[in-house]
Amino acid sequence: MTTIPITVRGAEKLKEELHRLKTVERHAIIQAIAEARAQGDLSENAEYEAAKDKQGFIEGRILEVESKLAAAQIIDPKALNAEGRVVFGATVELEDEKTGNPVTYQIVGEDEADLKEGRISIGSPIARALIGKVAGDVAEVQAPGGVKSYEIVEVRYV
Repeated sequence: MTTIPITVRGAEKLKEELHRLKTVERHAIIQAIAEARAQGDLSENAEYEAAKDKQGFIEGRILEVESKLAAAQIIDPKALNAEGRVVFGATVELEDEKTGNPVTYQIVGEDEADLKEGRISIGSPIARALIGKVAGDVAEVQAPGGVKSYEIVEVRYV
């Protein structure tokens, strides 16, 4: 089985989601199915069909999250000693060479990525361009609007 890199924070979020699905969502949908069944004829009961569909979604998501956690390689950025290089889990301060605008990203797993919170996927073009570089290096990224150049200002492991 291949491993999936994930930060400690990402693993905790998956564990929380799994706990919520199993303890709250699963019980709520069982109750909804029971209530819909009590209404009588199931062949024309839209609430019953909707509840069964939602149950299928919840059970599928539980299996998906359990699979991700089983395959997870949890990486703690604070424990990294990458000698200033950009690696998975690192937080990187960049400066757009054209505009001078600063931007900060943390390189995380696919499921943790959230651009609004400054977390980019390890598989994204910008993360691939940054991996292995150190402060002072320039990374060129092929973006939809053309090539963008970023100078690496600082690499942190937090």
